[in-house]
Amino acid sequence: MTDTANTNGAQCGCLTPEQLRILREHGTERPGSSPLNSEKRAGEYRCAGCGTPLFRSGAKYESGSGWPSFFEAIPGGVGTTTDTSHGMTRTEVHCAHCHGHLGHVFPDGPPPTGLRYCMNGLALTFVPRDGATLSRK
Repeated sequence: MTDTANTNGAQCGCLTPEQLRILREHGTERPGSSPLNSEKRAGEYRCAGCGTPLFRSGAKYESGSGWPSFFEAIPGGVGTTTDTSHGMTRTEVHCAHCHGHLGHVFPDGPPPTGLRYCMNGLALTFVPRDGATLSRK
């Protein structure tokens, strides 16, 4: 991670300990625990660590996985690395700006991409299209 990633959120106190565990230590939240699973409003999902736009609400779908899922990321918003932890090989997804851990992407999603970006809700901030309220859950 970059120096920005290591300090962003931790020093300002704007992230919870659980968000820091997920974003900076590659943690995972319990499936079904994120209020963002049921978020249906139009808007944008951003990195909770730095505010980078990651996903649009039009790409969100119910995957049945227990985590907020998307079939497409905003270009330039996310990066990927190979994750060989837990005795398997997966593709980890991180914020392209602060390198915070977001979740994983799998090749079992719906058309048009066939991808399932399975994200930790605590790693995301939802910004409604009208911008009236923010949700950090």
